[in-house]
Amino acid sequence: MTISKPDRTDRTAGTRTRTAHRTCPLCEAACALRIDLDGADRVVRVSGDEKDPFSRGYLCPKGAVLGRLDEDPDRLRRPLLRQGGGLREVGWDEAFAAVDAGLGEVIRRHGRDAVALYFGNPTFHTMAGYLYRQAITQALGSANVYSASTVDQMPKHVASGLMFGDPMAVAVPDLDHTDFLLVLGANPVESNGSLCVAPDFAGRLKALRGRGGRLVVVDPRRTRTAALADEHLFVRPGTDPLLLMAMVHTVLGEGLVRIGLPVAGLDRLRELVRDFTPEAVAPVCGVPAETIARLTRELAAARSAAVYARIGTCTAEFGTVAQWQVDVLNTLTGNLDRRGGVMFAETAALEIFRAGPPFSTGNRHSRVRGLPEVLGEFPVATLADEIETPGPGQVRALLAVAGNPALSAPNAPRLARALGGLDFMVCVDPYLNETTRLADVVLPPPRMLQTPHFDFLVQIIMVRNYARYSPAVLPLEPGQRSEAEILARLMLIAAGLGAGTDPARAEEMILGQLGVTGDAIGALDGADGTEKILDALLRAGGYGLSLKAMLDAPHGLDLGPLQPRLPALLRTPDSRVDLAPEPIAADVARLREQLTAAPPEFLLIGRRHLRSNNSWLHNVEELRGGTNRCTLQVHPGDAERLGLDDATPAVVASAVGDVTVPVEVTDTIMPGVVSLPHGWGHQDSTQRVAREDGGVNANALTDDTVVDRVSGNAVFNGVPVTVRALVEGAARS
Repeated sequence: MTISKPDRTDRTAGTRTRTAHRTCPLCEAACALRIDLDGADRVVRVSGDEKDPFSRGYLCPKGAVLGRLDEDPDRLRRPLLRQGGGLREVGWDEAFAAVDAGLGEVIRRHGRDAVALYFGNPTFHTMAGYLYRQAITQALGSANVYSASTVDQMPKHVASGLMFGDPMAVAVPDLDHTDFLLVLGANPVESNGSLCVAPDFAGRLKALRGRGGRLVVVDPRRTRTAALADEHLFVRPGTDPLLLMAMVHTVLGEGLVRIGLPVAGLDRLRELVRDFTPEAVAPVCGVPAETIARLTRELAAARSAAVYARIGTCTAEFGTVAQWQVDVLNTLTGNLDRRGGVMFAETAALEIFRAGPPFSTGNRHSRVRGLPEVLGEFPVATLADEIETPGPGQVRALLAVAGNPALSAPNAPRLARALGGLDFMVCVDPYLNETTRLADVVLPPPRMLQTPHFDFLVQIIMVRNYARYSPAVLPLEPGQRSEAEILARLMLIAAGLGAGTDPARAEEMILGQLGVTGDAIGALDGADGTEKILDALLRAGGYGLSLKAMLDAPHGLDLGPLQPRLPALLRTPDSRVDLAPEPIAADVARLREQLTAAPPEFLLIGRRHLRSNNSWLHNVEELRGGTNRCTLQVHPGDAERLGLDDATPAVVASAVGDVTVPVEVTDTIMPGVVSLPHGWGHQDSTQRVAREDGGVNANALTDDTVVDRVSGNAVFNGVPVTVRALVEGAARS
């Protein structure tokens, strides 16, 4: 394993110190860090790496406390094994033997489909997670695969797959060159960007306005991103696709089309948007018809423009329709694959995720609800069904990697109960949390600073082509196992090769799949198999790089601005952009019904905090307080009517549950909408700081029976709820 060498010595304090450089692994922004460590290898300071060409020294509050998170005393250090009703620490050999025995027994008695896989968000953003996720899936051979993708971004992948033929062809705003940016349901100033990698997103938005560009934000809340905008438009949650359909209707009706690429389905598109006039849509979405028309004309007239929509639109009932309309607008206005519009990044490593048959959905359907498979997995919203419903193929065991679905899945309390009834569960996770406390075996990965970092998938969505490899800052301690070894052993166990098989066998199998065998493996750079796999992928990539080139550039490599990649990137049957894919078009009739549907009294939406990241960072004392609180945001008019104030908690109820939560009265949220942050509710966690300020889980309110029908994505925004004051009789008529 390669350890970064000291490049600074501070003798004034009498203690030898060193500085290491690495990419921050806490979110998608790919910010570069400078980490100062003392003589005992404790982190004494984290700052932004000013020499990095992409992040240029930017640092957010989360990155600044990376050392505190990495050294968290509540992290698990040794595997845990359930015995006698409780979990106790054991050695690694005993833990892997228990995994082999537990999974093997379920497979022997009930077949491979009885074992489900769940991959959490971090799995997709670590080297080992990326390299071994598919390998474990193939080795197990179960139909029951689930991931955080269906509680997050699956609608974007489906829309991209159906329009471009490639679900990983995710177009991102050419943020540094655009003249007009329309943002819907996204708050990148606080999230640091999502499906759009742009360190210092706020600074880039300010630069956009500074060069005379225009920023418009459409959101049910006046977020920090909206506060930077030239214009903020309130929109009723879940109605973004109606607004977008009306904008497409206006572009087509007023002759504003400027298509610069070969397209298919234009006539069909005209039919689909015919009824979605600005006048028909305005009363439902809350944006005036004249504003919709004006906004569309401004977007079409801009020298360059980009439409960007994110979590608020993805995690809604018509998430795929919304993402489809985003890129339809980008295409019709001539801004697809064009400087200043939306473009496609080119990764440094070989884009192996683009291999395989043309994109399609529904090759299989889930056993209980008949939901379609997408990208080889079923919606996590149906995992509880598969566990609770008896019959052939019933899920009886789970392997969960870096995920906490008992907190993050829709109707999480139901899923937690289902997980508690499994015959066997193994989790790879550094904490004992709401999910792992139910496991039979818990395998803790090493600390972040003990793990090398190269984010393969983040490179797909960067606003500038860039690459950086971060060797481990600290060595593994005696008795620890690397993340790569843990996942390699799980792969070998899943394949039936046993717990005692040398993990190097797994690395050789992956290299063999890449066509690298025999003496060619020895010719690769790298201190271990994971680095050799990275070296092979870099050498085969479009830039002709290598692991050595990465190690020789500790501050990262600028690979240049985004370049046009169409039509070469298209994988549709006719090599044209499909403006009206039939699986999405079929859902438009259901969307049309929303034009006359009576809205519920209140709609619940989520929100993101600047100093939080899902449920991962609530155990860091320095990130507590301020705006980082679990409160229900309510508009003053609604609060007055309901008898709510900052001292009167609210009871929020949905079709599946209820929570009692403190109230935050604010005019930053539109009437008829309430907001809870996601990732809270840590009452069952052993994370001491998080448990003291646990909050409530918004997913006690989200309904697992409601999904985006095209992608299967869970619905976390636009959830119908009722709201009342906790004290009976306080509500006013």
